[in-house]
Amino acid sequence: MASVKEMRTRIGSVKSTQKITKALQMVAAAKLRRAQLAAEAAKPYARGMASVIANLSAGVSGPNAPLLLAGTGSDKRHLIIVATSDRGLAGGFNGGIIRAAREKISALLAEGKDVKIITVGRKARDGLRRLYADRFVENYEIGTKAPGFALVKPIATRVLEAYQAGDYDVVTLVHSSFKSVVTQTPRLLQLIPAQVEKSDAPAPFYDYEPDEDVILAALLPQNISVQLLTALLENQAGFFASQMTAMDNATRNAGDMIKALTIQMNRTRQAQITKELIEIISGAAAV
Repeated sequence: MASVKEMRTRIGSVKSTQKITKALQMVAAAKLRRAQLAAEAAKPYARGMASVIANLSAGVSGPNAPLLLAGTGSDKRHLIIVATSDRGLAGGFNGGIIRAAREKISALLAEGKDVKIITVGRKARDGLRRLYADRFVENYEIGTKAPGFALVKPIATRVLEAYQAGDYDVVTLVHSSFKSVVTQTPRLLQLIPAQVEKSDAPAPFYDYEPDEDVILAALLPQNISVQLLTALLENQAGFFASQMTAMDNATRNAGDMIKALTIQMNRTRQAQITKELIEIISGAAAV
C-alpha cells in the first residue's frame, strides 16, 4: 500500500492535471463560438453556389458539359482528401474522420481501384501514414489561424491541375460535418465530378449571358475552393466542440479521482495512527 506521502504527491499531480484540463476547456469554449459563427456564415454562400451550379447544369449536357461536371467516364483512379485538425485532446473527433477515410480507402482498394491521398492536418497524416504512406501525394497543415482561402487555394489548385492532367477520375473529401456542439459526424463529399443537388420543385428560369457552359467552366473550379473552405471551417468548429466536451469530462474525472485518493489517504493515515497508538499502549502495558 502506498504511503501517505506518496498519496499526497499523487493528489497534487492530479490537481495540476485538473487545472490544465479546466484551462483547455475554457479556451476551447471561447474559440468555439467564433468557429461556429464562421462555419455558419460560410454555408449560405456554399448553398447559393450549389444552387446556381444545379440550375446551370440542367441546361448543359453531352460534349458541352465541363470536365469537372461530366467526369472522365471512368472511376479507376481516386484521390481521397482527408481533413482533420493539427492537434489532439479532442476525444474521438480526429479518430472518427480517420476511421471513415480508412474504410473508404480499404473499400476502393478491395475493388481494385488506384487510390492516392492528400492529408490536411497533422492528425490525418499521422493516422494514415503507417498503412498508406506510399499513397501520399501531399500533406498540408492547418496552422494556428482560422482556415481561409489562403489555405485552401493551393490545395484546390493542386487538385485541379492533377485532375485536368488526367491523374484522377474521382476526388472525394473526408471531413467532419458540424451538426451541433455535441454532434459531429464524419462525412464523405465527392468534389469531382461535382455532385449536383436535384430538386422536384420547378427551377426558376434564367437567361444567362454568356452561355451556361462558359459560366460553369468558371464556377466549378471556384466551387472546389468553397467546398474545401466550408469543410475546414466545419472541422474547426467540431474540433473545439469535441475538445471542450473532452476536457470537461477529463476535469470531472480528475475531481472524482482526487476525492477517491483523499479518502484512501485519510484511511491510510488513520490506520497508521491507530497502529502507533496500539504500539504505545502495548509498550506501556509491558512496563
